[in-house]
Amino acid sequence: MPETPPPSSIWALSHMKLRFFARVRRFLQTKTTQRNIKSRNKATANKEEQVTAADKRISDDDDDDDDDDSAVLQRSVKRLHFGGLEEKEMAAIEIERLAREDVKMRKLMAELGVIPALVGMVASEVAGRRRVAIKALIELANGTYTNKALMVEAGIFSKLPVNIDVLEEPTRHEFAELILSLSSLANHTQFPLASSEVLPFLIGILESGSSCETKESCLGTLYNLSAVLDNTGALLSNGVVQTLLRLISVKALSEKALATLGHLVVTLMGKKAMENSSLVPESLIEIMTWEDKPKCQELSAYILMILAHQSSVQREKMAKSGIVPVLLELALLGSPLAQKRALKLLQWFKDERQTRMGPHSGPQTARIAIGSPVNHREAQEGKKLMKDLVKQSLHKNMELITRRANATSGDSSMLKSLVMSTSSKSLPC
Repeated sequence: MPETPPPSSIWALSHMKLRFFARVRRFLQTKTTQRNIKSRNKATANKEEQVTAADKRISDDDDDDDDDDSAVLQRSVKRLHFGGLEEKEMAAIEIERLAREDVKMRKLMAELGVIPALVGMVASEVAGRRRVAIKALIELANGTYTNKALMVEAGIFSKLPVNIDVLEEPTRHEFAELILSLSSLANHTQFPLASSEVLPFLIGILESGSSCETKESCLGTLYNLSAVLDNTGALLSNGVVQTLLRLISVKALSEKALATLGHLVVTLMGKKAMENSSLVPESLIEIMTWEDKPKCQELSAYILMILAHQSSVQREKMAKSGIVPVLLELALLGSPLAQKRALKLLQWFKDERQTRMGPHSGPQTARIAIGSPVNHREAQEGKKLMKDLVKQSLHKNMELITRRANATSGDSSMLKSLVMSTSSKSLPC
């Protein structure tokens, strides 16, 4: 029989085998890790090469694009200056596209003299050629004061047609958009924007059947022009006030028209023109009932305040037109600013019989001679008449006001209480 090794020898042999296999396993793991690292490094290097190549291609493409745009610009400028009519038209289309993409490109084009050439094309009798020129000028004017000034100096306003009926609606809209952009120069007196060509053109569009979008652009221009006091005379002599008063009844246009009237009413000539209009004060009072147009209510109340200030004739006209019930409703349901203005007007009507106009803040309470029974009696009669007027107006309109308040809040108890309590008190000072 073979000799059996002792137990200690068996244990030593097993230990050696375990150590051997452990070393082999560590060796294999190391090799695998090294191979993985090399693979990852190789993949990373490949990716870096791919990114570098892509960047190079993008850079080359950008250079190609820049080269293409430069070539297109050079060709377009040459055609615009020296080409035939069709070539000029195609050049204007390319200039519009390039100007839309880059501000620096717009400035470069102006330096190359494209603006006077495009302004000349605006006077073309061919509608399509005129439109591409206007579109190019709109893009060139975008965000560049210098380009706008160059257009005015090149005589763009002299190219406006006298008869707007010859223009199609898209051309009207583009003309209005261009003039609105140029009106940002209104504060610079060296640019006579309120010229004899511009205002008749704008008013002609406003009084025509043009779209609301086109009319909004024209109103925006008038608003910018009216912000400069030196333009007031030209605006009024062209009948702007009457045109605006007719437009305030159109809700889509009312806010901008009222804002422009707000600029004009603070001038003596503007206030006089509104006072002489047959549309005042009825149209302004009607606007104060527009619950869905709070801004229009505020502007209308502001204009009425200016007209009523130091003018008993205007206050009498307003009272006969039924302004007091409307003011009472506005004082209860209007915006905070509309409420403040309505209360101010109501205060003036309340004190009408016993006050005189102050130099700065509307009517002020007249001095009553102490001990004079006649003056005291007249004052008491005036107060009683005003209280009766307020009470009658409140009771007459309580149901209407409550119904409208219920539509917005669903709870009329507080409003009814306010109306009932106010009907037995004089208005606040």
